[in-house]
Amino acid sequence: MSDKKLHYIAAINKPVGPTSHDIINQVRRLTSEKTVGHAGTLDPLASGVLVVGVGKDATRQLADIVQHEKEYQATIRLGQTSSTDDREGEKQTVPGAKAPSQQEVEQTLSNFIGAIFQTPPIFSAIKIAGKRAYWLARQGQTPALKRRSVFIKEITLSEYQYPALKIRVTCGPGVYIRALARDIGEKLGTGGYLAGLIRTRVGRYRLADAITLPPFDNTPTPHKL
Repeated sequence: MSDKKLHYIAAINKPVGPTSHDIINQVRRLTSEKTVGHAGTLDPLASGVLVVGVGKDATRQLADIVQHEKEYQATIRLGQTSSTDDREGEKQTVPGAKAPSQQEVEQTLSNFIGAIFQTPPIFSAIKIAGKRAYWLARQGQTPALKRRSVFIKEITLSEYQYPALKIRVTCGPGVYIRALARDIGEKLGTGGYLAGLIRTRVGRYRLADAITLPPFDNTPTPHKL
């Protein structure tokens, strides 16, 4: 067997359930390569394209790839808010929320196209005074996250039947689709949270070409004695 080191970048079709780090560990086991990284985290409840670099030469390129344009298919649940801005959090029904018309929805979506300011979800990996925001949130604190400028190239309405709203989003780096779902719901006066997410593209890496790994096994790798 050749001792030649592996160096390549590939798109993995991440399923719902495992974390992005779980997928990295699975790739390590499958390739026997220790140096493995990814370009852009996908939450456990999200699926789709996770760009993975195997080997040192490949992982060095990930910082550039993560800056590339991304595409998503998102399902937003209107009429409720969530403490995590997705379906995992504690839900609260918005009193008096009324189903917006499709015209109102389309007009609202158009307000989020272009350069916008977005406040990241409190359950995010952003560091505040050296601590992750999600860690602070889990301690019962409310992290003060600053608004930041992000760019959304396109939002199209795929399907709408209240309370379910399905959209396609093309955007630049740094956009939180959870925050976008929250803000769209707020703008509509109904509240909203991200109920489902599929990342279909990162730069030139598309879901149609992504590799499907063997069924995920979260059994810990045994320690060597």
